[in-house]
Amino acid sequence: MTPRTFPPAPAWSPDGHRIKAPLTYSRGTDKMWVYGALRIRDGVELTFCAPSPNSDGWIQLPARIATANRRGPIVVITDNLSSHSSWRVRQWLLRHPRIRQVFIPVKACWLNLAEGWWRLLRKAAFAGQTFADATEIAHAVTLATAQLNARAHPWIWEPPPPQPRTLRRKFVYLL
Repeated sequence: MTPRTFPPAPAWSPDGHRIKAPLTYSRGTDKMWVYGALRIRDGVELTFCAPSPNSDGWIQLPARIATANRRGPIVVITDNLSSHSSWRVRQWLLRHPRIRQVFIPVKACWLNLAEGWWRLLRKAAFAGQTFADATEIAHAVTLATAQLNARAHPWIWEPPPPQPRTLRRKFVYLL
């Protein structure tokens, strides 16, 4: 996510038409990456922001997952970014045998249950927003995560049951 600035919206002309102005759009130099994990058992999400998408940022995610889940084995299902399988990440995982990392097959992102949650987070945190700097992005992510976790529910990987059909008319035949 990158902070963006937009000029103020143009006003209306006296005859009721919208004034057309050239679009001036800029992105700032600040960039922010959002890392997140979805616990499908209860739908609780863990997110945090980092300044770059490198191995250091990725290692923070399983470390925070382990802190939030004190007992039992942890399976982290992830995509195939190079920062997720770097030498530093592999060494960190060897020192933490409770955490196992599994990769989603290439071109099968639909298998990742967290993609639906990311859609909800983007809508809650970023839709229609303009951010001045990276701290505002981090605040929006924290606030949206807290709001979504307040109404979290288990994520199930199957289509919903079909809705019962309602009949528009009911005919009764007498013999």
